[in-house]
Amino acid sequence: MATSIYLESGSKRVFACALEWPGWCRSGKTEEEALAALATYASRYAVVAREARLQFPNGAGSSFEVMERIKGSFDTDFGVPGREAAPDRDPLSRQEAENLAGLLAASWTIFDRVVAAAPPALRKGPRGGGRDRDAIRDHVIGAESMYARKMGIRPPQTAVREAMLEAVRNATGTPLVPDKGWPVRYAVRRAAWHELDHAWEIEDRSR
Repeated sequence: MATSIYLESGSKRVFACALEWPGWCRSGKTEEEALAALATYASRYAVVAREARLQFPNGAGSSFEVMERIKGSFDTDFGVPGREAAPDRDPLSRQEAENLAGLLAASWTIFDRVVAAAPPALRKGPRGGGRDRDAIRDHVIGAESMYARKMGIRPPQTAVREAMLEAVRNATGTPLVPDKGWPVRYAVRRAAWHELDHAWEIEDRSR
């Protein structure tokens, strides 16, 4: 069965994101490159699904069904999947909310595990750029508070991750968060993508 995805296209970059598997989202200069990257990362994302104790389809990544094409923005070209898909506004069933919470928690677990195993100094890019391990960790953890606010969680909040999971699990039937927040489906996809994108970056730059 083909994996349902959407494509978010800016002027310089395209993101391909799996609708039902938050965090499985890759980019390229064209639709073809984005889809190829998404397929390549299927095996890496399978680790996340396994951590969440969800059955990842055999052969996932072998075929995709494009459910929607979205016009991107500056954020897209900057390197962020920054637009909601139409299904993100659909109400959540209790099982869907639990699955989303499980995959979000799994992305945190994967990120923490990768950071713990990585050396402090990471291999630099071809031009000598790139943050080291602790700088990436601080950036990712700092972003979690922003994602929490987009889910309607207001500071001060010490247990940000626990509050985010509670918000997801309590979002059954609620498509949108008040105060210009993000739909829960999109919020989880964006947060999980950020954790995994940097986890995979650390893995690749540790080699």
